[in-house]
Amino acid sequence: MIQKIFPAFDWLRHYKRSDLRGDLSAGLVVAIMLVPQGMAYALLAGLPPVIGLYASTIPLLVYTLFGSSRQLAVGPVAMISLLVFAGISDFAEPGSEQYLGFVFLLALIVGVTQFAMGLFRIGALINFLSHAVISGFTSAAAIIIILSQLSSLLGIKSSGGHSALHLFIDLVRKMGDANPITLIIGFASITLLVVVKKKSPRFPTPILVVAASIGATSLFSLDRLGVSIVGHVPGGFPAFSMPSMDIESLEVLFPTALTVLFVGFMESFSIAKWVAARERYKIDSNKELIGLGLANIAASFSSSYPVTGGLSRTAVNYEAGARTGLASIISVLIILVTLMFFTSFFYYLPNAALAGIVIVAVTGLIDLKEARHLFRVKPIDGWMMILTFLATLLLGSQNGMVIGVVFSLLVFIWRSAHPHAAELGYLEKEGIFRNIRRFPEARTYPGVLILRVDASLYFANMSFLEDLLRKTIEEKKGLRWVIMDLSGVNDMDGVAIDALEEIMEMYRPRGIEFLFAAMKGPVRDLVAKAGWEEKYGKQIKFNTLQAAIEEIKLV
Repeated sequence: MIQKIFPAFDWLRHYKRSDLRGDLSAGLVVAIMLVPQGMAYALLAGLPPVIGLYASTIPLLVYTLFGSSRQLAVGPVAMISLLVFAGISDFAEPGSEQYLGFVFLLALIVGVTQFAMGLFRIGALINFLSHAVISGFTSAAAIIIILSQLSSLLGIKSSGGHSALHLFIDLVRKMGDANPITLIIGFASITLLVVVKKKSPRFPTPILVVAASIGATSLFSLDRLGVSIVGHVPGGFPAFSMPSMDIESLEVLFPTALTVLFVGFMESFSIAKWVAARERYKIDSNKELIGLGLANIAASFSSSYPVTGGLSRTAVNYEAGARTGLASIISVLIILVTLMFFTSFFYYLPNAALAGIVIVAVTGLIDLKEARHLFRVKPIDGWMMILTFLATLLLGSQNGMVIGVVFSLLVFIWRSAHPHAAELGYLEKEGIFRNIRRFPEARTYPGVLILRVDASLYFANMSFLEDLLRKTIEEKKGLRWVIMDLSGVNDMDGVAIDALEEIMEMYRPRGIEFLFAAMKGPVRDLVAKAGWEEKYGKQIKFNTLQAAIEEIKLV
C-alpha cells in the first residue's frame, strides 16, 4: 500500500550500494547542466534567472518521491518555457509582479489538473494527442525559441510576438542596432557548445560557457560596453509563494494550462518510457501524472514555474549512470548549495551566453527525419505534422497546438467512420480466406459474397458499411448469399444491429440471404439480446467461414 502512494519507497527499500557510484556521478553532471539551463529557460519564460534554479529544486525532489520513473530529470524545459511566455505575456508585463503571480497560478492549475487526472486514472486521454502533432509542434516551437533568443544574441531589445513571422520581422527591423561584442559572445558560446559536444558529448560544456563568459565580461568590463548581463541573483532557499486565485485569472490561464499539461506530459512520458524499457521496469501513466502534478503544485508554492521531464536532461542523467531517484536528490542538494553560497558568481553572466545555451539545446528538437518517415509510412500523418508545424510557426504555439489537435481528431473520426473492409476468397493450399485484392489467385464462389469488416460497428461507421454492401451487392449479378466475417468486430451498438437487420430484410425479397461467421462472444451476446437467435437462427451461429460455406453447399 505504501509503495502505491509513495513509489520511491520501492527503490529506497531495495537500494544497492553498487548503484551509489552511478547515482553520485549522474547527480553531479545533471546539477552542473541544470544550473545554466535553468537560468536560461527562466529568461525564455520571461522570468528572473533565479526562478529557473528554484524550479530545479523542490519540484524535482517532489517528483522523485512520487513519480514512477527512476531516471526522469524533472525541471524547467525550453518547450514549457516558451508556452508560459506565449500564454501569459499578453496579459502581464514579463518579469512584473502580476506576471509572476500568473506564473505561480499557472503552475498550480497544471499541477492540480495533472494530479486529478492521475487520481481518477484518466491518463489514457493523453494518447489522443497524436505523435505527428507533437513532432510538428516541437519542431516549429524550436524554431520560434531560436528566433526569440536571437535578440539576446544580437544585443537588441525584442518587441515580443509569439509567431515566427512576427519575431523574424522584428529582428530584421532592428538588425542595425546589434551590439558587436554581444554578438561575438553569443556566437563564441554556440561554437564552443557545438565543438565540445561533438568531441566529448558527456562533458558539461554549458558550465564551461558560463564560466568563460563571466570571466571575460568581468575582466574587460564588457557590461559598460552595452553587453546585457544577468545582474544580481538572489541567494537562499526558494521563497514561499501563494498564488492569488480569482475566476477571471483562472479563465484566462486555463487554455495555456491545458497546452502546458499535454505537451509537457507527452515529452516527459515518452522519455520516461524509453528509459524504463531499457531498464526493464514499467511506467504507469497515472502515477506519472500524480508525480508531475504534485511537482507542479510544489512549484506554485515555491516561487517556481511549470516543470516537466526533459528529454535531453533525462538522457544525460541515464547515460551518466543514474540507477535510482537518488541521482535527482543529489542534483537538488548541489543546486541548493549553489543558491545558498554561489549566486553572486553569476552577476556578470551575459544574457547572450544563456541564449546560446538555449539555441543549442533546442536545435535537436527540429526533426526533419520524422516528417520523411511519416510521409513514407502514412501520408496523412505526414500532412498532420506539416499542418501543425506551419500553424505553430505562423499563428503561435497555442494556436498551432489547437489546430493540430483538432485536425488529428478529425482524422481519427474519419478513420473510425471508414473502417477497412475486404472481400475474401479461399486459398486452397493454405486453407485460409484472404483479401482478393491482395491475393488475386484466391478462389471465389459463384453467387456468394464473403465480406470481412476490420473494426467495431457503431453509429458513425454504419453508413459507410451500408453503402459498401449496397454497391458490392449491386455489382455482383446472380448473388444469393452474403457471408459476413465478424472476426475483426469486437463490439457493436444498437444502431449497428438495427442497420444490419434493415439490410437483411431489404434484400430478402430479392432472394439474397445473410450469414454471419466468427462472431465473438460479446457481439453474440448483444445480438442475442436483440432477438437475433429467434429471428435468424442458424444464420448467426457459424464459428468459421468454412462452416458457412459448407452450409451453403448443403442448401
